[in-house]
Amino acid sequence: MTEKVLNKKKLLIIGAGPAGLMAAIAAAESDIGVEILEQNDKPGRKLLATGNGRCNYTNRYLVPELYHGDRPAFQDTALRAFSNEDAIRFFHDLGILPDERDGFVYPGSHQASSVLNALLRECRKRSVRIRTGTCIREIQKSEDGFQVITDSGWQYHCDSVILACGSDASQIPGSTGTGYEIAARLGHGLVKPAPALVPLKCLEIFRWDGVRTYGTVSLYVDEEFVCVEAGEIQLTDYGISGIPVFQVSRTAVRAIRDGHTVTAVLDFLPDLSDEQLKEYEQRMKDAYPGIKDAELLSGLIPEKLSQALLEKGLPVSSVKELNVTITGSLPKSRAQVCQGGVDTAAINPDSMGSLIVEGLFFAGEIMDVDGPCGGYNLQWAWSSARLAGRKAAEYLCDTDTKDHPEAGEIK
Repeated sequence: MTEKVLNKKKLLIIGAGPAGLMAAIAAAESDIGVEILEQNDKPGRKLLATGNGRCNYTNRYLVPELYHGDRPAFQDTALRAFSNEDAIRFFHDLGILPDERDGFVYPGSHQASSVLNALLRECRKRSVRIRTGTCIREIQKSEDGFQVITDSGWQYHCDSVILACGSDASQIPGSTGTGYEIAARLGHGLVKPAPALVPLKCLEIFRWDGVRTYGTVSLYVDEEFVCVEAGEIQLTDYGISGIPVFQVSRTAVRAIRDGHTVTAVLDFLPDLSDEQLKEYEQRMKDAYPGIKDAELLSGLIPEKLSQALLEKGLPVSSVKELNVTITGSLPKSRAQVCQGGVDTAAINPDSMGSLIVEGLFFAGEIMDVDGPCGGYNLQWAWSSARLAGRKAAEYLCDTDTKDHPEAGEIK
């Protein structure tokens, strides 16, 4: 009888968010030891907040071109290797039945906790250890692997590391951006992180706080049209928010940072043409001589919005074309994700492995890749982590065989 005796190699994953948990599951499919170190007291804190707690975990209409980063095609390999359809099947196998709404895919429960519990259940099944309350101070590369040093002074030795600690977007505790500092000390460059999918601040102040209304947001940079998004606009005491604002915010933030003038044109009646609005206005004035603009608008937009526009002396036509100057955004703590991160020029897109430090891999938002609202950023977490986990396991299995060329045969 012949059997193989191999020392089990150890993989440490930094971060127990969506990317960290997925990477652990993928890696644990091989015969290696997998452990996750998480600085929060519980895993998946940020995942529980996604989609206002409903967890839009992927999107049926997904193409790589929707993603952003300084290296535009970097994400393509990972997204092909583990697609949106693969994600739907994966979670289905874990007991999550999908509920699709206009391409947005949610768990049937519409609760993010269902997705987190499914991932944790699979981690337990595959003997993945998760240590919470463990803050990483530094990671050092040595000849025989890595030394991971915590704030409390504890040290962990491992043979490979996956950095999956996300960004400092979100108000969830633990969203600190520590991963950027660790990657930088290991020799990786950074594309300066900035908010993305974030509310925008306006120069003009209107008394419309609390109004939610359907409309379009057209973005102009130096008076040149860039893009337009439609959906529910949320009007605030500092500016504008809501999904359509989030979708254009990445471009606005970057343009302002680069010294450009940014303007948003709000259309609160996108289904009504300019000509139709004029006809409506004239018809109402003919039917009700002396009608005030506030009454005229009462059947078109929320009363608080019309009052806010009219007290500024704006005409009725402003409901179709309201120009506001964008001065910036709320901080990263109020953003859903960050743009920027670890520069992907030094990461192998076929493995998510570092081209600088052997045995180091990356997964998820820590890298310079971000997508629009609608499940795209979670899909990037799943895809990049699946690839990183599998390739890290392959790396360890390959080095294990090299360390034991005779495969330890016992007869």
